[in-house]
Amino acid sequence: MTIAEHDRIPEAARDWLRVGKGAALATVVETWGSAPRPVGSQLAISGDSEIVGSVSGGCVEGAVVAEALEALEDGRCRIMEFGVSDDEAFSVGLACGGRIRVMVEPIGQGQGIDPGLLDALVVARAERRQIAIVTDTGDWSREIAGYEAAAARFDSDRSGFDEGQPEKFIAVHNPPLRMAVIGAVHIAQPLLVMAEAAGYDVTLIDPREAFASAERFPGGRLVHDWPDAALGAYGLDARTAVVTLTHDAKLDDPALDAALRSTAFYIGALGSTRTHAKRVARLTEAGFSGAQIARIDAPIGLDIGSRSPAEIAIAILAQMTERLRRPATRPGTRLGSLS
Repeated sequence: MTIAEHDRIPEAARDWLRVGKGAALATVVETWGSAPRPVGSQLAISGDSEIVGSVSGGCVEGAVVAEALEALEDGRCRIMEFGVSDDEAFSVGLACGGRIRVMVEPIGQGQGIDPGLLDALVVARAERRQIAIVTDTGDWSREIAGYEAAAARFDSDRSGFDEGQPEKFIAVHNPPLRMAVIGAVHIAQPLLVMAEAAGYDVTLIDPREAFASAERFPGGRLVHDWPDAALGAYGLDARTAVVTLTHDAKLDDPALDAALRSTAFYIGALGSTRTHAKRVARLTEAGFSGAQIARIDAPIGLDIGSRSPAEIAIAILAQMTERLRRPATRPGTRLGSLS
């Protein structure tokens, strides 16, 4: 997995630490009003004042960097509160101001983060494992937690203080979002562009090279293997969406077979109600249960009256977003209590 350069925040901190520069992490832990960045947003700061990431869109970064450098000197963690004025908010693209609290932690010093914990976080991110760092702001102890410890937080991408133990901050680290599209059809052309703009790492799978060509999908990641082989190599997980668009059972069914055996958060299949009924019959004959097959969103996309390929792509991405951000809407979803 390749992590986008601007998202390599723990990785940057580890790299600076390894070359002896020293490093600290700043994390948004609470927000009120029109805060520039959501809870969980991070900024890595080196001992040479280099930065990767953001906690405010630019309006308080200078003060956070200064505090981080002090933390590297005294080994103390701290939580800072900032009010973002209307004037400052306008300068970073907001309509009005707000307040944020930022936790600053040196790495490998005093109360700070143990380098071994940072290494474990970096490895988990590289392996696309869902991981959370739970920090007790009372004594500055830390532990690693997995999906089951805070399932609803992972499903909704929500870092925050534990409602039952308000001194404990749960920083959720989900893998980057991915989407596998089966079928280099007209709908795939706008869908790839829109999904990439929405933050998905998109792969188009179609063994028909005349369809999945660089001319039709300039700059796209194209795989010309059969879907079962391609998805086996791709590796489906809970941060991956699978979209089948070919109408051809020879291509769609192997992809659906792989998707239904995975934890993919979204499985969508193009086709009419009649087409889907035939698909259900084939999957039932292949041994899938009704509950498993019910995970497929078909006909694909929200019912917004879309007709053109671009409108259908909008409907697909809208439904995918709802399944991602409102986990309770997922057919057969796994839900946990918000901790």
